[in-house]
This record gives sequence, structure tokens and C-alpha cells, in this order.
Amino acid sequence: MRSIHPSQIKTKNFKIKYLILILILVLGTAGYFTFKHFQTIKTNNAQSLKAPNNSSSGKPIKFIATGDWIAHGSINNQALQSDGKYNYMPMVQDFLPIFKNADIKFCNDPILNGGESLGISGYPKFNSPTEFVTDMGKLGCNLVNTASNHSFDYTQANINNSVSAWQSVPNMLAVAGENQNSDQQNTVHYFSIKGLKFAFLAYTAYSNNDSPVLNSYGVNTYTNAFAQKQIDKAKSAGAKFIIVSIRWGTEYSTSTNPEQIKIAQYLADQGVNLILGHGSHELQPVAQIKGANGNSTLVWYSLGNFLNAQEPPETLFNGIVGMNIDPKTQAISNIKYLPIYMHYEWTAAQQIADDTNSRNNLHLFLLENARQSMLDSQQLKTTIPDQKARISNTLNSLGLNIPLISSQQLQ
Repeated sequence: MRSIHPSQIKTKNFKIKYLILILILVLGTAGYFTFKHFQTIKTNNAQSLKAPNNSSSGKPIKFIATGDWIAHGSINNQALQSDGKYNYMPMVQDFLPIFKNADIKFCNDPILNGGESLGISGYPKFNSPTEFVTDMGKLGCNLVNTASNHSFDYTQANINNSVSAWQSVPNMLAVAGENQNSDQQNTVHYFSIKGLKFAFLAYTAYSNNDSPVLNSYGVNTYTNAFAQKQIDKAKSAGAKFIIVSIRWGTEYSTSTNPEQIKIAQYLADQGVNLILGHGSHELQPVAQIKGANGNSTLVWYSLGNFLNAQEPPETLFNGIVGMNIDPKTQAISNIKYLPIYMHYEWTAAQQIADDTNSRNNLHLFLLENARQSMLDSQQLKTTIPDQKARISNTLNSLGLNIPLISSQQLQ
């Protein structure tokens, strides 16, 4: 037998120890990554279980909506400051707490906001300072329609400036209606709140006779085909709640016309959840209509006015819509209406002369804070109880039971 030298034994033992060390490292590394793998699965599973609660938190989405914001001449005059800038906030500041407490705050901007470089003008053709837009944003408006019968009052440059003014307002969910080009016109606007994906579409059903159509893209003019195309696109993109804002109806009428009813039914048949109408400058009825697939569509035929300086009482006594939207079921509930009152003052002689620019002390109030003496100084031949009754009767004339509430009940 061949003898083994001690150095060979030492070398062999070293190799064995080295192999054992390698094996330990391999097994340790494998164990570590196996542990991390299962920890990752556990963490991901936990996150997937928590995600629905984190995104919706089980709380309803608070939605408010206002009618037309109109920069009439007397409103611009009061907003004009000594430094040449405009400040509209003092006229609407009473509503800051209400806007602060809502998730979605719809406002309607039916006028051009092209700025001073294009000339400031009120009725009958409008072009406001861009501060009008800025102050709507400051109050809290975050969902805005700009499509209107006044969109072509002046030039495409006015529209371009208006769109740019809105693009500069922070914290917006969506603005739609007027466009700088055809790409903007074909865009469907989306936003998500508490896990629910919304689509927002905006149109006007007509243009004024003295404001001829300038082009095919400056404003979204309603047709069934155009609306259906955008609604189908919204559904394909995963939108679960579709809002349509549309300018339609007969001016200075509290009643709906056949075109409104026909369009509303068509939109309901396409699966639209909520229709926000405007254009009559007066409140019109609210309806819950059934679509072709058994779906329910809530229709506000006209939200009336918000900030304005018109004359008929029906244009001055309107309100703020309040609703809840369930982020899981998309159901609309807790529908209510907060009455408001647009105040200004002028003398009987100024009213007879229709000296509209003489109106002063313009301020938008909660109706609960109005007094009869304020109506009398405005030369209004009406009373607060009469206007509250009209509002309630108009709202519910199609069978709903929407209550008139106080500001504390809306917040």
C-alpha cells in the first residue's frame, strides 16, 4: 500500500471544508431569496386586498353644480380695481365654504374670456378679462363647461385665449367645450375620484344668429353621432360614470322644449349617467329617465344662472345643486338644492331707462340671508316666499321630491 504524505491529507481536508462552505453559501442564498419571494407575495396580496378601501374609503363623492357665470358690463365695472386689474371674488366669496367641502364642483362658463388685449365687452357679445376665469378657479370650480351659443361671439383668437386661460388654472379635473384645434375637439376628458373613473363631455346645441359659426372645431356642437362617438370612446377607456354638459333649451323659459327631451332620451339610451343642462338662464325641471338598457339617467334640464346681472326674477333666484355619487355602484343619491339670490341696486328711473351699467352693489347671496328690503332696492316686484315656492315647484314638476335646504345642510 502506498503511504499518504501528511501534506496531502491537509490539502484534502481543505478542499472538503471549501466545498462545505460553498454549499452553505448556496443554500443560504437560496433560502434568503425564497424568503423574500414569499414575503413579496404576502405583501402584494395584502396590498391587493387593501386597494379598494384605499381608493374609495367607502365615502360618497360630493358633487355640487352651479348655473351660468356671466360677466355682464356692470359686473365687470364692479370687478375693475384702481390698478386696472379685475377681482370678481368679493361678489361670490360667501360660497367659499360650500365649494371647499365638495369633491366635484361644476361651473358653467358660457362667455368668451379672451382678455383685455381683445377688448372687454358684456351683453350682447361677451369677452371677459381672464381674471374671470382665474376667480372661478379661486372659488373652487374644478369641472367646467365652456361650450355655448356665445362661443363664436368674436374670433377664434378669443377662443384660443379662453382655452389657455383655463389651462393655467390649477387643480382642475376637466374643462371642455371650446377648442383651439380639431385634436382638442376630439379629446374625451377623464378624471378619477375615490377609485371611480369619470368621463366629461360638453356641447352646445346651437349658436346665436348674430354669432355665425367660424369653423368646425372652435366649439363642440352637438349631434347624436358626435356624442355617440365620444361616449363609445369613454366606455372603451374604462369610464364608469359619464357626465354630459349641454347648452340647449329656450331662453327665459322654465319649461323644457321637445329638442331637450329628445336629446336627453338619446343620451340616456347611450348610458350617460348625468346630464347638466343650461342655456335658459332660468331653473328648469329635474327628471330621472330610463335608458334603453334599463339604466337610470338624472337630467337637470337647466341649472339657471349663478353670477349675473339680468333682470327677470327667475334669472336672479336660482341655486346650487348638491348630490352624492356612490363610487362603487355609481348611484346618485341625496339630491338637494340650495337657493341663492343675485342682488344689485339701481333706481326706478334707471330701470325705466334700462341703464344696465348703472347697477351697483352687486353681490351673490344665499337666499337664506336675503331680506325683502334688498329685493325692493333692486326694483323686483316679487317676494322671497314666492321665489322659494317657484323654485320648489319647478324642480319637482316632473315627479321628483328634491328638497330646498340651508347652507348648513349642504356642507
